[in-house]
Amino acid sequence: MSGRAMISCFSPPSTTPCSAPIPLWRRNHLLHATPPPSLHLLSRRSHLVAGGRRVWVNVKSEKNLSESPKYEDDVVVQKKKKRGLDNVEEEARWWQVFPKRWVIVVLCFSAFLLCNMDRVNMSIAILPMSAEYNWNPSTVGLIQSSFFWGYLLTQIAGGIWADTVGGKQVLGFGVVWWSVATALTPIAAKLGLPFLLVARAFMGIGEGVAMPAMNNILSKWVPVSERSRSLALVYSGMYLGSVTGLAFSPFLIHQFGWPSVFYSFGSLGTVWCSVWLSKAHSSPLEDPELRPEEKKLITANCSSKEPVKTIPWRLILSKPPVWALIVSHFCHNWGTFILLTWMPTYYNQVLKFNLTESGLFCVLPWFIMAISANVGGWIADTLVSKGLSVTRVRKIMQTIGFLGPAFFLTQLSHANSPVMAVLCMTCSQGTDAFSQSGLYSNHQDIAPRYSGILLGLSNTAGVLAGVFGTAATGYILQHGSWDDVFKVSVGLYLVGTVVFNLFSTGEKILE
Repeated sequence: MSGRAMISCFSPPSTTPCSAPIPLWRRNHLLHATPPPSLHLLSRRSHLVAGGRRVWVNVKSEKNLSESPKYEDDVVVQKKKKRGLDNVEEEARWWQVFPKRWVIVVLCFSAFLLCNMDRVNMSIAILPMSAEYNWNPSTVGLIQSSFFWGYLLTQIAGGIWADTVGGKQVLGFGVVWWSVATALTPIAAKLGLPFLLVARAFMGIGEGVAMPAMNNILSKWVPVSERSRSLALVYSGMYLGSVTGLAFSPFLIHQFGWPSVFYSFGSLGTVWCSVWLSKAHSSPLEDPELRPEEKKLITANCSSKEPVKTIPWRLILSKPPVWALIVSHFCHNWGTFILLTWMPTYYNQVLKFNLTESGLFCVLPWFIMAISANVGGWIADTLVSKGLSVTRVRKIMQTIGFLGPAFFLTQLSHANSPVMAVLCMTCSQGTDAFSQSGLYSNHQDIAPRYSGILLGLSNTAGVLAGVFGTAATGYILQHGSWDDVFKVSVGLYLVGTVVFNLFSTGEKILE
C-alpha cells in the first residue's frame, strides 16, 4: 500500500469539479509518515462519477487510523475466545470419537480382572481360615474344589443364555452374582462348612457365565481385524487379576484380617456394574449413542444380528471344527491347570523354595502371560491385516500355544538350577498365552452368532480337564515323579496340535 494518498475533491454533477491545494506540511506528513507496524490500516478503493467522468479515490481515513488499536484489540479478544472454544471442542471430540467398541473391551477386561481377583483370594485366605476353624487338608481340598461345582454347571447354560438374551445382561448378572457370593463368604464360613461350600459353588455359577457372555458380546462389537488383540486384552485381565489378588490379599489379611479380602474384593463388583449398565449394550444396533461411522464399520465386519431364537444342536455338533475346539481346549487346560495348581508345590518340593519365594514366583508366570497374550494378539491381527488367511493365523498362534509349553516342559528335567527351572516354567506359560489368539478366538470365527454356546461347550471340556488333571497329578506323584506329570502334559499338547491343525478353520461354518 502506498504511503501517499491521492485526495480528490469534486462537486455534485451540476457543479464544476475543483481541486483544493494541499499545504506543504500536510503533503510531507502524508509522504513520510509510517503507520505503526502493529496497526493494520483499513483502505478502500472506490470510484465516483462526477460530471460524466469517473474519479478513482484511494482513502485511508483518519477515523480508521484512530480506531485501529481498538479494532485490533477486539480481533485479538475474539481470536482468543475462539481459540478457547476450539480447545473445548477438540476435547469433546476426543471423547466422542474414542471407539465405543474399545470401551466395551476395556469393561470386559476389568470384569475378568475382578473375576480372578475373587477366585484366587481363597488360595491365600484359606491359610488363616483353616487355622481358625481347625480344618484338615481334606476339608481344605473340598472347599477349594467347591468353586468348580458351580463353574462347571453354567458353562453351556451361560452360552445359551448369552446367545438368546444378550451378552450385556448375562455378564452383568455374572459379576453381581459372584461379587455377592464373595462378600458373603466370611458370613457363610461362620455359619458352618455346608454354607461355605454353597457360597463357593454360587461364586462358580457367576463366574461360569462370564466367558460365554463376553465371547457373545465381543462377537457383535469387534471386527475380525481387531478380534485377536481384543480377546487377548480381555483374557490378560484374568492373568493380571491373579497377580493383583495374590499381591494384595496378604497385605489386607495382615492389616485387617482375612474377612477384609472378601468384603473389599466383593464390593468392587458394584462399582463395575454401575458403569457397565450405563455404558454397555449387547449389540451396536442397540446403542443410541454410537457414531454412525463406527456403527457402519462394525456392522460391515462382524456379526450384529438379532439374538438366537433356536439352537441347531445337531448341526453344531456335526461340524469337525467344533470338535477340534472341544478337544484342543481339553488338551490346553490340562497342562495349564496342572501348572497353575501344582506350581507352588513343585517350587517347594523340588526347587526347595520357602512359601514366600513360592508365592513370589507363582505371580511371575501370570504377569508374563498377560504380556505375551497381548503381544500374540497384535501379531495375529497384523498378519490378518497383511492378507494372511484367518485359518492360517489361528493355526500358527495355536501351534505356538501348544508346542511352546511342550518344549519348555521337556527342558525341566535338564534344568540344573532353580533359576533355570523357574525360567522354563515361565516361558512355558508365556507361550501358552498365545492360545488366546488361536483356539480362544476361533469360536467367533466359525460361528459368531453361536460363539457363546461354542465357548460354553469347549470350556466345559476345559474345566473337566482341570478337575481330572489336578486329581490325576496327585495320583501320578504318589506312584511316580514330576517327570511323569510333565510327560502326560506334553503328550496332550502334541495331540491338541495335531487335532487343531487338521480340523480347525477360520472360516464361518454356521450362520
